[in-house]
Amino acid sequence: MSIFRTVLISLFFALLPALSMPAPAHMTVKAINRLQLERRNQTIELSFKDLVQLGEKDPARIHVQNAAGYEILCQAVDTDGDYSADLLIFQTDFAPGETKSFTVTSGAKWTYTQDQFKSYGRFVRERFDDFAWENDRIAHRMYGKALETWVREPLTSSTVDIWSKRVPRMIINDWYMVDNYHVDNGEGADFYSASVSRGCGGNGLWAADKLWVSNNFVTSRVLANGPIRVMFELTYEPFEVNGSKVAETKRIALDAGQNLDHYQSFYKSQSDSEALTSAIGLKKTAGDQKEFNAEHGWLAQWEKMEKNAGNQGLAIIVNPKTFAGEAEDRLNRLVLSKANPDGMVSYWAGFIWDKTGADYSSWKTYVDHFAQELLSPIEVTISTNP
Repeated sequence: MSIFRTVLISLFFALLPALSMPAPAHMTVKAINRLQLERRNQTIELSFKDLVQLGEKDPARIHVQNAAGYEILCQAVDTDGDYSADLLIFQTDFAPGETKSFTVTSGAKWTYTQDQFKSYGRFVRERFDDFAWENDRIAHRMYGKALETWVREPLTSSTVDIWSKRVPRMIINDWYMVDNYHVDNGEGADFYSASVSRGCGGNGLWAADKLWVSNNFVTSRVLANGPIRVMFELTYEPFEVNGSKVAETKRIALDAGQNLDHYQSFYKSQSDSEALTSAIGLKKTAGDQKEFNAEHGWLAQWEKMEKNAGNQGLAIIVNPKTFAGEAEDRLNRLVLSKANPDGMVSYWAGFIWDKTGADYSSWKTYVDHFAQELLSPIEVTISTNP
């Protein structure tokens, strides 16, 4: 037998196990938009429990392709802080009533580039414990414990502040670095004074016809940090609510391409038998306009900004099933929402700047469509293909 033939036979038997192995499994995701509305930047969530048949243990190696075979940016998300991913998320657009299909496979490990990030957030110790976060449309910050005792401008408030941006790139780090974020140098600026109001969607508890609020947050932890979703938690010291002490952990999430944040407050009261009602607020401004839609659970507001910076719209959305009424105090318009039996309140709040092309009418339309989307989420089914 020739040496050449011997080598061929050896190679054949060496490759035989690989040739007999089945092709790697892939999964098909079917996503249906039941609304007769165009839906942009919709986040699709896939549970890793439903993806186990891929046989891939590293979530950073899971890939999603659209029906045309193009790779879609995706992100693994740890929702409970145990350092193990629970969700795989990606985004897509839908025409009215459209159904889309996607293929999920395993492959090379994801390596993100800076320009792919459309959401980001961090604890800002150098600015007296701010927590700041943003996406490609909006930015916010909330105030930590150190600000309560700052000798120059002490502030005790669990409000939600607004940073108006006119560029899609991430700006938080740059604005803090130059420490000149009250001046618009072409990217936007901090034009908003939230102070001790509820600002843009800050909340508290409503009892005895009064708003009760916490002080500044004391600890924070980041659960997800882009490129699609930023998600983090803030904890607060127990605060007084009509004679009882209530502890709060607040979870905030913001996805790329959206003008509304998702807020969840987890309350624990010393009075376990007492049902809790949250009050979510928008700061009152002279001459502002407001509209409330009880059917879809939203409050929208339109107001002039400080420093002649233009106009902005603000909004709150709650589930109509938990809606418990409207209220006001000296500083805020409030939407009341009942906590579930475990003391959790869920709502959405955010804003838009007219420098991005919006007006009051388009803002109300955006908010109403967003509320309808929450009531009719994208239907997702997953099937396995060998």
